[in-house]
Amino acid sequence: MKKMNVQLTPYLMSEDARAQAEFYKQSLGGGIASVMTHEHTPGIPEAFKDKVMHLVMTVAGGNTLFMSDSFEPVSGNRSLNLSLGFESEDEARNAFAGLSEGGVVNYPLEKQPWGASYGELQDKFGVTWMIVHETK
Repeated sequence: MKKMNVQLTPYLMSEDARAQAEFYKQSLGGGIASVMTHEHTPGIPEAFKDKVMHLVMTVAGGNTLFMSDSFEPVSGNRSLNLSLGFESEDEARNAFAGLSEGGVVNYPLEKQPWGASYGELQDKFGVTWMIVHETK
């Protein structure tokens, strides 16, 4: 198989992309690089002009997330989880604590039989995160 240069970037649909991005910024570090609204979209109702069309942010070690406000209700989906691997146990614990604020812990961040620390949670926006710290 020919090797391809390709980048996979999670694109999260949100009921409030700005608030969700701020939550991730606080929980994971990083920052919001850009926000584009529907302000100049032809035919868009006035109520949607300030909604986020495309938001770009960096989190945890320079990883990129894209986000957008959804025009339909958003709910979590167990068929897709976001996994973050940390070199530092403190960083993993801080991210886990921050993301779990207002959410539900599925599995606490604990040492696992395969040698890594692993925890899983669903944040207050319905996104499932898998937090991993590999011990060397």
